[in-house]
Amino acid sequence: MKFAVVLAFAALFAVTLAAPADQDVTVLRSDSDVGPESFKYDWETSDGSSAQAQGQLNNAGSENEAISVRGSYRYVAPDGVTYEVTYVADENGFQPQGAHLPVAPEA
Repeated sequence: MKFAVVLAFAALFAVTLAAPADQDVTVLRSDSDVGPESFKYDWETSDGSSAQAQGQLNNAGSENEAISVRGSYRYVAPDGVTYEVTYVADENGFQPQGAHLPVAPEA
């Protein structure tokens, strides 16, 4: 669970760094619900940035215990282009998808 919270804050940090420093940004919406075996959050700021994710602990207490997270984040780059990434992070690693991300050729 700690990893999922760290992942959420890392995404927030990355989006914050992408915002121009000379612009006042306000939070338009921010919701979160954190429990012992699950979490979800959703936020949006006035500069067009937003993020949402939900995660859950799978196989709690077993040898195969793992966190599974699904989410997305969006931000407007300094050149005015809006970038959006959707992702899954689970026992198979971090798996991002976005129109601007390269895709490996199929083998």
